[in-house]
Amino acid sequence: MKELRERIIETAKAHGADLVGFAPADRFDRADAIFKIFPQTKTVIGLAFRVLRGIYRGIEEGSTYYQYTTMAVENMEETIMPMAQLRVAMMMEAEGFLALPQKRHQQIMSEENSTNPEVAYDAIYRGREAEVQMDFLDAAVKCGLGERGLYNVLLTEEFGPMVRYCFLLTDAELSSSEMAAPHLCDHCGACVKACPGHAIDEEGHVDPWQCAVYYNGANGTKNPFMPPDALAGMEDRLKIIAGEARVTPETAKNILDKLYFYPPAQHAYQCSICGRACDRACYAHLEEKGLLTKKFRTPFRKREEWSFAVEDFR
Repeated sequence: MKELRERIIETAKAHGADLVGFAPADRFDRADAIFKIFPQTKTVIGLAFRVLRGIYRGIEEGSTYYQYTTMAVENMEETIMPMAQLRVAMMMEAEGFLALPQKRHQQIMSEENSTNPEVAYDAIYRGREAEVQMDFLDAAVKCGLGERGLYNVLLTEEFGPMVRYCFLLTDAELSSSEMAAPHLCDHCGACVKACPGHAIDEEGHVDPWQCAVYYNGANGTKNPFMPPDALAGMEDRLKIIAGEARVTPETAKNILDKLYFYPPAQHAYQCSICGRACDRACYAHLEEKGLLTKKFRTPFRKREEWSFAVEDFR
C-alpha cells in the first residue's frame, strides 16, 4: 500500500492540493458520521489547499474585495478542490478501491436556527437530518493537516488559517499521518479583536448570525463601499455601523436584506467585505512570531489597519 499512498499524494498535489494527510478509521468513534456515510471506511484522506496570500491584498489595502470570494471561496470549493478529489478517486477506483469524495455542502445545515456566513441565509436548507455531513475540522486534525485554533479554525504550519480542505473516505488501508502537536495557537485573542462585529467571544465561540452580518459588511468603519445613508431608518443604526450591536436571527436577516455592496458570486456565495478579518489577524500574528514554515519576502501586514469614523455616517 506504500506505493498507492505515494500515488495518492502525487495525484492530489498535481491537481492543486498543498497538504495531504491520512487518518486510520480507528481514530474515529464508531458513531462518527463517516461510518454512516461509508461503513467500510478504513482510511480518511484529507486534502488541504492554500488560499493565496495575494488574494487578501486588496482587502488589506481597502481597494478590491471580490477576488477573495470568487477565487478563495467559490473557485476553490466548486472547481479546484472537487477536481483534485475526483482525480484521486478515479486513480483509486482504477486500483479496485472505493474512494468517496466529501466536500462541505455549503447550503445544508442540520441546525434549524443557524446560518453559514459564506452563503445567502435564504439559500440554506435547514434541519436536513437525513443529509449526513462529517465533522470537517475534526477530520482535518485527525488526518494530521494541522491543529484546532481558538476560534474553531484549522491552523497549519505552512499557511496558518489560510487553507480550505476536503476529504475522501476509502476502503483502502493506508498508513497514517501523525497528528500535529498543538503549538501554533497561543490564545492571543487576535482573532477576537479583529472581528468587525465582535462575533467571536473570549472562549473562541463564534455567533454565526453576528458573523454573517459583519462578513457581509455591516461595519461601516471597515467598509469602503458603505454610503453615508446606509441602513437609514433602522433602530440602533450607528451601533450596527460601529460593529457594536448584538443581533438575533430575526434582526440579522433584516440587516442582511439591506446590505448590498458587491454582487454575490454563483452558488449563493456572498461577497465577503470583512475578508475573514479573523484569519488575517491570526496569520499576521503567526508570521510575526516566526511560526510559519512558508516564508515570503515581505510581511503580510505592512502597516496599521485602516478604518473610517462612525461620525461619517451621522
